[in-house]
Amino acid sequence: MKTIDHVIGGEAVASGSGRTAAVYNPATGEQTALVGLASIDEVDAAVAVAKEAAESWREVSIAKRTNILFAFRDLVVRHKADFAAALTAEHGKVLSDSAGEVQRGIENIEYACGLAEHLKGSFSQEASTGIDVYSIRQPLGVVAGITPFNFPAMVPMWMYPNAIAAGNAFVLKPSEKDPSVNLLAAELLQEAGLPDGVFNIVQGDKVAVDRLLEHPDVAAVSFVGSTPIAKYVYMTGTNAGKRVQALGGAKNHMVVLPDADIDLAADAAVSAAYGSAGERCMAISVLVAVGSSADPVIEAIQDRIPDVVVGDGTDPKSEMGPLITREHRDRVASFVENAPTEGATVVVDGRKHTFDGDGFFLAPSLLDNVKPGMACYDQEIFGPVLSVVRVDTYDEAVDLIADNPYGNGTAIFTRDGGAARRFQMDADAGMVGINVPVPVPVGYYSFGGWGDSLFGGSHAYGPEGMYFYTKAKVVTSRWPDPATSSVDLGFPQNA
Repeated sequence: MKTIDHVIGGEAVASGSGRTAAVYNPATGEQTALVGLASIDEVDAAVAVAKEAAESWREVSIAKRTNILFAFRDLVVRHKADFAAALTAEHGKVLSDSAGEVQRGIENIEYACGLAEHLKGSFSQEASTGIDVYSIRQPLGVVAGITPFNFPAMVPMWMYPNAIAAGNAFVLKPSEKDPSVNLLAAELLQEAGLPDGVFNIVQGDKVAVDRLLEHPDVAAVSFVGSTPIAKYVYMTGTNAGKRVQALGGAKNHMVVLPDADIDLAADAAVSAAYGSAGERCMAISVLVAVGSSADPVIEAIQDRIPDVVVGDGTDPKSEMGPLITREHRDRVASFVENAPTEGATVVVDGRKHTFDGDGFFLAPSLLDNVKPGMACYDQEIFGPVLSVVRVDTYDEAVDLIADNPYGNGTAIFTRDGGAARRFQMDADAGMVGINVPVPVPVGYYSFGGWGDSLFGGSHAYGPEGMYFYTKAKVVTSRWPDPATSSVDLGFPQNA
């Protein structure tokens, strides 16, 4: 049985904790590997190596760091197919989706390649007589990332390229469900010339998470996952004096106005609800049908669902793969099973689709007449289930979004430019799409929501991500002529 190790100081290190977790191929249900789960001592060893590496890495020139990141970017592009294959083997998403994930990760590496621009400070000459004032940004030291199963390559790439570019050493704790893809990233960083110890991986579970959150030598933690865990990470990390950005769950609403292009809206809803089997925090899980749009858009979505090809992600014909585990598949199916008892209508029941083998498959489901207070509305399902809520007016749709505790992303479909402009201001969410169902920002903007979708003041990647991994310092400097030096006990004033 294949074993998946830690990477500490540039070397593979087998776990000695005696604790392991199984890794599966979700398309077959077959166990493919064992991953060792780190002990506290193993986490401490990774942090110690990172701390030592950070001392010298922060002194490396911007030019040298830039060259390493450019080389890493080129290697990732060259090995894009290898990344995609590793993703599909352990996560289950189709190969085209895996390749798209890697491409979005590459965007973030490319942003980090511009560190010379991003880390520039400012300078004010003669701020006061004979005094110059300037700002600089410095690395934090050792920083950590705790990342989810649904984007095992892209989400870490939101973090470590910026952190490393800024002069920090990084410790990654990936999901134990699909950890292998980051081993390839570690190999390519080493090949690109990154010094040993600047990038480390500890495989693990809550033991590793808690130790990273409490470790006195970890200055900052980035997290992406469910809202309850994000809140826990934020509170635990900040109580330990760390800088924390913790991105949580979502319940993204897509508003369809009566004037919308119904075919465009239906295509977008199917893609955004069922892509990646719904296992993404930017998936559209609620369609808000305003007025007369409801029946036509539901009918159009229902017509399209049978054409979604669900199967093994390695099959080029497949458009949607399995869910990550059998337990998660069964949990998602339970929302469909229980919806009628709460008053919702099951328009399409994905449980009725049969599959060969023991894979963790569930076909797309569509629910109508969903209302707040129902489990299928209130909870993050994280699977291929689309709920339709009917409202009479635009204002009701906006209020529905505002009343939801999550505030990650939302979208509106309309032909009315005035309505779209008003929505971008009214929508109570951190990311808004206009006739775009999944408004994930490009790499040079930052990603993050509002409400229970984000704990901490900093969004991920882009400018805010780069600033998260640095601390600002302002220097006030005077180089007077020694002949004019004198004692002055007064409070400093600008003159």
